Amino acid sequence: MSAPAKILVIHGPNLQLLGTREPKIYGKTTLEEVNQKLSEAAAPLKVTLDFFQSNHEGEMVEKIGTARKEYEGILMNPAAYTHTSVAIRDAVEASGLPTVEVHLSNIYAREEFRRNSLIAPVAIGQISGFGALSYVLGLTALVDRIRSAR
Repeated sequence: MSAPAKILVIHGPNLQLLGTREPKIYGKTTLEEVNQKLSEAAAPLKVTLDFFQSNHEGEMVEKIGTARKEYEGILMNPAAYTHTSVAIRDAVEASGLPTVEVHLSNIYAREEFRRNSLIAPVAIGQISGFGALSYVLGLTALVDRIRSAR
C-alpha cells in the first residue's frame, strides 16, 4: 500500500480576513474553519495536509517552487493573484504538481476583471462558487487525480 498523499493547501491574500470580510460574497466561515473542514475531509481520504497563507506574491511563488520536494499536489485559492500573477502561474506550471484552483465565490458571476484566471490554464481543474465547500470538492478531486496517477 502506498504512503498517504501529502498535499499543500495555499490560501492567498486577504483570506486571513474570512468570516468578517464581505460576508455576503465570501460567507461567514473563517480561514481556521475552512482549514478544519479540510482536515475533516482529509481524514477519510487518508491524506495529509499542510496549510500556508500569505498576502505576499513572492512568498507564494517560493512555497510553490519548493513544493515538489515534499508534496504530491497543491490545492490553492490564489485569491486576487488569480487575475494578476504570471509569477504564480509560472510557479504552478514549473512545479509539475497537479494543482486544483478553488474560490469561495463564483468568479464568473462577479466583476469582469475577476472572470479571468491566469492559473486555470496550468491547473488540472477549478472549482468556484460553493463557499468553503469549494475547498472540500477541490481536495476530493485532487486526491482522486493523484491516486489515479500512481
